[in-house]
Amino acid sequence: MRESSYDPAGFEVVFDDPRAVADAGLMLVAMCSDVLGIEETANRLVDLGGRPGGSRPGRKILTVVHSMVAGGDCIDDTDVLRSGSTDQVLGHRVMAPSTCGTFLRSFTFGHVRQLDRLFATILQRAWAVGAGPGDEAMTIDLDSTICEVHGYHKDGAGYGYTKVLGYHPLLATRADTGEILHVRQRKGSAGSGRGAKRFIEELVARIRRAGGSGALTLRADSAFFSWKTIKTLKAKNVAFSITVPQNPAVVRAIAAIDEADWVSIGYPDDGQAQVAETSYGDHNDRLVVRRTRLAGPQATLWPDWRHHTFITNRDGDHVSLDADHRRHAVCELAIRDWKEGSGANHNPSGVFAANAAWVLLAALAHNLIRWVAALGCDIDGPVVAKTIRRRLITLPGRITKRSRRRVLHLPHNWPWKHQFLTATDRLRALPQLC
Repeated sequence: MRESSYDPAGFEVVFDDPRAVADAGLMLVAMCSDVLGIEETANRLVDLGGRPGGSRPGRKILTVVHSMVAGGDCIDDTDVLRSGSTDQVLGHRVMAPSTCGTFLRSFTFGHVRQLDRLFATILQRAWAVGAGPGDEAMTIDLDSTICEVHGYHKDGAGYGYTKVLGYHPLLATRADTGEILHVRQRKGSAGSGRGAKRFIEELVARIRRAGGSGALTLRADSAFFSWKTIKTLKAKNVAFSITVPQNPAVVRAIAAIDEADWVSIGYPDDGQAQVAETSYGDHNDRLVVRRTRLAGPQATLWPDWRHHTFITNRDGDHVSLDADHRRHAVCELAIRDWKEGSGANHNPSGVFAANAAWVLLAALAHNLIRWVAALGCDIDGPVVAKTIRRRLITLPGRITKRSRRRVLHLPHNWPWKHQFLTATDRLRALPQLC
């Protein structure tokens, strides 16, 4: 017997409110996009000529990016921006999914490079209004990831070392905020370190143009170790910390370390860890070695030391350098957030250039979420997209007019009301950069 008179199934459902807003918090993202001048700059820098869908690229780019910010991960998800009065909080005309698809499929390699220039320009503007590191030191994490695809009609998709069909983009992220500083789409069969030299050269130049004048440090895993990469970093005056694979020369260098030089470091109770330092290479670069092994009953299964080595030109003692090098793992969190939180987990087109453009737009959406948090909410440190999205973006609203002004009505007793209003005031106060 029913204990309550409330019956959820008793509601009559009618989709008839033209004033409803699906994701009212997109107003904050639209304000940030307007301050950074994304639409106007896109219209100026991205020129598809007479190709289909080439006119007014700014509104198409913002349609895709704002859809990603709201949680969309495919082209059809842009349609949610056309529901009710959602388009009124965006400040640009929302384009149909079919129009956005035609636009992306019209991209060539040269147009993707134009979009990359747009990405760099917007990064520079965001840093100029307060989101950048200024003259403070900055750590960059270099890594690659596999964007899995399904089906055999994806141009450029292939099988790499993971034996997974997909693409293999290269990324550089900012360690303290999780921002994507540079991203390059690559074929699925590309090796992890392919194109790293050119990528690093572009990355350093981009950071300097954007106003990052402080010392730079780049961390990477063994897939990016090469003397060519190290020579490039030294030429650019960038400190580095790069994992070195266990080749015979490294094994000999480890064997030559005196037992008295090993320093014990903190480790779980069921294991031991020690750190030491030696030199490696023609220029006698610092080689920091961490060795670990199990203790207790499990030690009978794996009694030997396991070694992890990295080469570096940084100052400081080898124990603290080892601890910092292990923090390179934060890039995995940024990549996960970019893929699952900003639409990069899905490459929607069968055209390689269209997917390369999609990857860049996902990176822009990823950064916009962080810039709203940094500029509007003073959130320091890495940001999780789903947290910002749940609290500030995907809240329902309704638009009315009063005294010739539009009023956006949001839910009563919203838990993060103060944070939303603070972000609104701070974003309104930012100077227009375009």
